[in-house]
Amino acid sequence: MKKNIGLKNLPQEEQPYEKCLAHGAGSLSDAELLAVILRCGAEGKSSLELSREVLSLFPGNEGLLGLYHLTVPELLKVKGIGRVKAIQLQCIGELSRRISAAGAKPCLSFDNPSSIADYYMERLRHEEQEVLICMMFDTKNQLLGEREITRGTVNSALISPRELFLNALQFHAVHILLVHNHPSGIPEPSSDDIEVTRRIRRAGELLGITLLDHIIIGDHCYISMLEQGI
Repeated sequence: MKKNIGLKNLPQEEQPYEKCLAHGAGSLSDAELLAVILRCGAEGKSSLELSREVLSLFPGNEGLLGLYHLTVPELLKVKGIGRVKAIQLQCIGELSRRISAAGAKPCLSFDNPSSIADYYMERLRHEEQEVLICMMFDTKNQLLGEREITRGTVNSALISPRELFLNALQFHAVHILLVHNHPSGIPEPSSDDIEVTRRIRRAGELLGITLLDHIIIGDHCYISMLEQGI
């Protein structure tokens, strides 16, 4: 008859699996969850030790949030992280963004800025550059689609209303809504943000396409220019 082996007596590689089976995934630490994904470590290094090393890679954002910022080349510099594991780690970040968006989508409503902010929060709050997205709606206020208009500094010199409205016309949209992020985490609109919004609103009026709002995403916070009266 086999003796029951306590978790502490198991090899480090097996501990997260057994702990998950015994107590559920919620009982695992961040490093243990990552170790389950990585499955195996490197020479002289368990998957748990490898996971802890990965989670400490990004200065100032140690832990799971650092995974959003690590590139494949950066991950490949870690002994024990090959191309497959690096791609797996990248996919974890993308999967978490999509799960968050999928959970927020049923509540998505253009006249409810907080629902728009919730939908884009995980996707945009980790971006290191400003990203401007145009959402397009039909006469029944149903979302027809979205387009990333620009990536980089959002200012009036770089944003072309022509490009934005070509996308809107392609989708036969009658309403549009702008969303962009501030990598600083502070969503306060800049003078450029306000100027871009006014230019696009005026251009839309000439084409019969209404600009509904411009929402700026920060770190777990947002500002709606409509709500602010801008």
